[in-house]
Amino acid sequence: MKGFVEFIRERGVVGFAVGFILGGSVTKVVSSFLTDIINPFLGLILGSTRGLENAYIPFFKAKIMYGHFLSVLIDFFVIAFIVYFGVKGLGLDKLDRKNEKK
Repeated sequence: MKGFVEFIRERGVVGFAVGFILGGSVTKVVSSFLTDIINPFLGLILGSTRGLENAYIPFFKAKIMYGHFLSVLIDFFVIAFIVYFGVKGLGLDKLDRKNEKK
């Protein structure tokens, strides 16, 4: 049992689990923010009164739905921004450095 507890401490399994759970929550919050607040404004600017998700370009009888792609791309960049500055701001990028000095 002692070896298992040391493994968890050394490998940061608990921290990984907490980060995984928080990451899922942050993703939901950012997605909601973009879907409910940002996308309607971008949709109005780009010409779709129903929001960015429904923006399209007519191509003969087909519709090229570029709005959803832009929405997912914005979602990715906002989450990447939050994760990057969250890790840097909390100093989490330096946690594994102590193991490298051995």
